[in-house]
Amino acid sequence: MTVLDSPIPRFHLAMPVDDLAAARTFYGDVLGLEQGRSSATWIDWNLHGHQFVTHLAPERPQRIHNPVDGHDVPVPHFGLILTVPEFRKLADRLRAAKTQFVIEPYVRFEGQTGEQWTMFLLDPAGNALEFKAFADDSQVFAA
Repeated sequence: MTVLDSPIPRFHLAMPVDDLAAARTFYGDVLGLEQGRSSATWIDWNLHGHQFVTHLAPERPQRIHNPVDGHDVPVPHFGLILTVPEFRKLADRLRAAKTQFVIEPYVRFEGQTGEQWTMFLLDPAGNALEFKAFADDSQVFAA
């Protein structure tokens, strides 16, 4: 089954960026996303089967942080829940690209319900991304 055949709906997310060339380098080269349609003011990306669009928007809102597991988590943020091997592969790719992490890859809630690997980083426009992986996917929504 491909992501297009999945019974789980795909999401569409549009995010502001202040430099489309920097977005193209980051999302295309650093994260390795396939580029779709584009114009002078936006670029479509294939984010693991989800439609992610970077829109040129030079004005940026103020950044907010919330405490989670001893770290200041940037809000808003978005990302993907990966498998543990995919998470490790992406973390290695980001380190090789000399990415500066907001929160370095680590295990959050270790030994507790919802144990997960997580990392936070910013794209060139300052949008916060979180990538995570659960050792047990049944705990993604566990209370």
